[in-house]
Amino acid sequence: MEQYLEQFYRTHKYLVEHVQSHVRRQLMDEIDWNDRLIGIKGCRGVGKTTFLLDYAKEKFGTDRSCLYINLNQLYFTKNSLVDFAREFCREGGKTLLLDQVFKSPDWSQELRAIYDACPALHLVFSGSSVMRLKEENPFLGDIVKSYNLRGFSFREFLNLMSGNNFRSYSLDDILHHHEEIAASILSEVKPSDYFQDYIHHGFYPFFLEKRNFSENLLKTMNMMIEVDVLVIKQIDLKYLSKIRLLLYLIGHDAPCIPNISQLSNEIEISRATVMNYIKYLKDARLIDTVYPVGESFPKKPSKIYLHNTNLMYVLQDKLKIDRQALRETFFHNTTHRDNKVNQGKKDRQFILNEHMTFQICGPAMSGKNNPDFWYVLDIPGAGRGNVIPLWLFGFLY
Repeated sequence: MEQYLEQFYRTHKYLVEHVQSHVRRQLMDEIDWNDRLIGIKGCRGVGKTTFLLDYAKEKFGTDRSCLYINLNQLYFTKNSLVDFAREFCREGGKTLLLDQVFKSPDWSQELRAIYDACPALHLVFSGSSVMRLKEENPFLGDIVKSYNLRGFSFREFLNLMSGNNFRSYSLDDILHHHEEIAASILSEVKPSDYFQDYIHHGFYPFFLEKRNFSENLLKTMNMMIEVDVLVIKQIDLKYLSKIRLLLYLIGHDAPCIPNISQLSNEIEISRATVMNYIKYLKDARLIDTVYPVGESFPKKPSKIYLHNTNLMYVLQDKLKIDRQALRETFFHNTTHRDNKVNQGKKDRQFILNEHMTFQICGPAMSGKNNPDFWYVLDIPGAGRGNVIPLWLFGFLY
């Protein structure tokens, strides 16, 4: 085992020295790294591997007390991860970073065994967004601290593309201080010069790679279904075509009010199975479901959105994408991270945290200003009073 450990050290050193970190993710400062077992979840393509390597580089450099390994390594098909961790500890190891942990069939039991056998070791692992670390995992539920890594926010994208270092703001900050916040940002840059690029391709970090973004995203979406849904949820491969068809039918019209009976007939599966597949696609961060206040799964959602606007440009006719649909999808994507988002009483409305109504508008308001509402306008500049620019909600993280 000693010679394999040396190989892993060499690989770790190379990866840490060559990792290309374009944006320091805010999650880096939100995690309590003193916890002994930390899970980093996120959908495929948002940069979990880079995040782990960034952490190693920032906190340890190439110090041998930290080691990154990918469970893709065929070594672990025959050799015990628990034995490997014990050997790592005997060699002075303190922090073990495990990427794609679900590749090991008994990963949760193994992590628990390592946790119990190596009390001085810190374990940080990455996993799919469909994994339920606390709710459905009897081995880890009482010891793991789980965090979600999302795709780039508009703020992160803007900082990267413009060379600025704007901070994030809470929802309360934006609601009550949006005029001053927008003014400070507008004094440095015009967010509108970058907003459409973000809407089109800014959520997934791999837009920085020299490959066709749409083809890369389509490949990633298929991997989300084939691995994150089928493998992790243990669904038979013969149902792959039905799940792909469901995503196509929903995605082509999203945001849409789902007709579960019609979807059931078109895909030739039961209504209950349609509802389960919708939940799996939501867990994989391909779609999002919205309910009226007081309702939730397993009830039928009142509306289904694609998880982010980038997905709309893959699943819909690029020349016919509705601007209002983009606005609503962007707003939902950026607000539901830290807020409960429900369907509003009227079209184009959301209710946040069960008491605040937001109406999503184009460049101008239609109708009389209701002082009890917040109006989110698709404008390049700043707002006033209860009128807030859409782009500013991209600064929530």
